[in-house]
Amino acid sequence: MTRLGDSVTRASELLAQDLSIDKTVEQLLTETGSRRSLDLSDLSATEQAALIAARAVDVLPSEEKLAETIAAKRAEGKGLQVKLGIDPTGAEVHLGHAVPVIILSRFQRMGHEVTLIIGDITAKIGDPSGRTAERPALTDADITRNLAGYRDQVKPFFDFEKVRFRHNSEWLAGLTFPQLIGILSQVPASQLLQRDDFRTRLAAGSGLTMSELIYPVAMAVDSAEIATDLELGGMDQLLNMQMGRKVMEIYGQRPQLIATNALIEGTDGSGAKMSKSKDNYVALNASAEDVFGKIMSIPDRLMAPYLRAWTEWTDAEIDLALARVEAKTLHPMDLKRVLAGDVVTALHGIDAAMAARHGFAAQFSRKSFAEVGTLPSVDLAEHGSEGIAALLSKVLEFTPSASAARRIAKQNGLRLIVETDGGQRALVLAEADALRPLGEVVPEKLAEADLSGAVYLKAGRKIAEVRGL
Repeated sequence: MTRLGDSVTRASELLAQDLSIDKTVEQLLTETGSRRSLDLSDLSATEQAALIAARAVDVLPSEEKLAETIAAKRAEGKGLQVKLGIDPTGAEVHLGHAVPVIILSRFQRMGHEVTLIIGDITAKIGDPSGRTAERPALTDADITRNLAGYRDQVKPFFDFEKVRFRHNSEWLAGLTFPQLIGILSQVPASQLLQRDDFRTRLAAGSGLTMSELIYPVAMAVDSAEIATDLELGGMDQLLNMQMGRKVMEIYGQRPQLIATNALIEGTDGSGAKMSKSKDNYVALNASAEDVFGKIMSIPDRLMAPYLRAWTEWTDAEIDLALARVEAKTLHPMDLKRVLAGDVVTALHGIDAAMAARHGFAAQFSRKSFAEVGTLPSVDLAEHGSEGIAALLSKVLEFTPSASAARRIAKQNGLRLIVETDGGQRALVLAEADALRPLGEVVPEKLAEADLSGAVYLKAGRKIAEVRGL
């Protein structure tokens, strides 16, 4: 049996047990977490192709062709040359960005060679994929700043000691006009214009720029210059990667294989892709508690795609867990806690994952917040004159801005929790209350409800004790 097969056997035995028990969950997270560094080179070519295909939306031309290519490379004593292009468009990396590098890690551990292409030239053009307007070009300073933290943020998922970095300025900066025209003369304009986003913009009369049309060709030249065997990218990059096959043929090379990964839905369950602009993302540099809490906030229907995107579980293990949920022998909340723990284990380690699990249980599953020893606090004597929205953003740092705090209130997510001998009582604060001083709102709401006791301020999933009453 393969090393992965042995691990699956052990994990499956744990998955059949009571996953509300901390010890069992810790054993499971230790087992599945160790797979992130598991040597997969003993898998056959067919098994390797199947493992990649299981996490891909498309494998082109086919999974069978991927297996055949892996086998042929092995016969030569080599591995595949696998490429992922990165356009450094933002400084903060979230879990959505981690999906392709997790797949790349599997390629590494199977014995293949991985090259990361830093798009320092193409980033200045701007990838038009899925956009309704041309994206502003990045400057050299933007690119340098955005690249600075990328490596550290995705490091938990990927071994950078076993990867080649190339900047596409190495070849694109020296591409002559005759060379570019020679390539473009063999690329049908109809192939460039078949993109849905381009057709939508043309129909709306907004037009396109020549730089946007050239972008896929420039990205395709990257594949030809490093003689890629397989390119990995999001499913929104499929047409760009297919252009890579076309340009490689123009260069007289064998066209690359393509594997596309899913674009993961954000934590809010709205159907929108995870993104910073939608505030529905999980940052890779977030605390263990924040990561755990955000995963716990997702709707149950997202557990399956999240398990497939960010864990090293096999389809058989995921199917086993979901079958138990369907049969009502496993509570969805218990499975979600395991999922959250797996992600935290990857980013912060098993000890942090178990601590976050215990902290979440203390805050949301027990009868008293007094059982939580590490809650932040705000003192009325010091901050009572300040508006609640300002406190949440500037003092407690629960929200990125006061306007974000107001949005939480508008969605009925801003509350006072009052603990008495009889239990807990939640008092919903209106959006107007978020603008008022905390020292006015708390006594007013307590008087209206005729309550007294320990008071906590709750914004979304985050809680702080209110002192000095």
